[in-house]
Amino acid sequence: MKRMGMIFRAKANKALDRAEDPRETLDYSYQKQLELLQKVRRGVADVATSRKRLELQLNQLQSQSGKLEDQGRKALALGREDLAREALSRRAALQQQVTDLETQHATLQGEEEKLTLAAQRLQAKVDAFRTKKETIKATYTAAQAQTRIGEAFSGISEEMGDVGMAIQRAEDKTAQLQARAGAIDELLASGALDDQSGMHKDDIQAELDRLSGGTDVELELQRMKAELAGGPTGGQQAIEGGNGQQQAQQQPQDTPRFDKQ
Repeated sequence: MKRMGMIFRAKANKALDRAEDPRETLDYSYQKQLELLQKVRRGVADVATSRKRLELQLNQLQSQSGKLEDQGRKALALGREDLAREALSRRAALQQQVTDLETQHATLQGEEEKLTLAAQRLQAKVDAFRTKKETIKATYTAAQAQTRIGEAFSGISEEMGDVGMAIQRAEDKTAQLQARAGAIDELLASGALDDQSGMHKDDIQAELDRLSGGTDVELELQRMKAELAGGPTGGQQAIEGGNGQQQAQQQPQDTPRFDKQ
């Protein structure tokens, strides 16, 4: 069971490494830091709100304390010492509340300053992390592109491997068809196979056609020379002379020669 668990964890870790994109991980970490910074800012706002409420309460208590002091003075001026004593007693109670609120106000103000400083430091870290994140992402993207280009040039990438195999198969089929066509031509030329179209010529006829074509070329060349030398008449004579010469060359082969006695 321990071995199976270790194998499963190893397989899972490998799958996670293959599925993980560092750029997405960096973006997620940056998002979490922004959320933390937002929470700190909300904390600063809450502390500032509490401090402001204490300031309002302090202002109200100080206003009431001043009012009671005025009432005590008026009571003494009217000869009502009892009312003056009551007013001063209430003022003393309010002063105790003012003192407590001032202590709380000082504490909240200190917390607010600490949170504000922490928010500023966290903001600086988040900004630095964002710059580093973008740098790492750009470097990773460039390295990934360079790796893909290198794999494409070397032919070891999966896509280029498939293309290379397709090209190799096409070349093999082309070579096979060329070899088959060449073999069929050789068999037709040797007479091992019959040409059903009737367009195939044997080797004797092919040689005769070649010789006939060469003679026509020579005659045409002589005609052009004659035209350049003496005009159309000379060219016509050259052609007739060429034809007579050709007939003279063919006559010894066609008619037997008899010696005169």
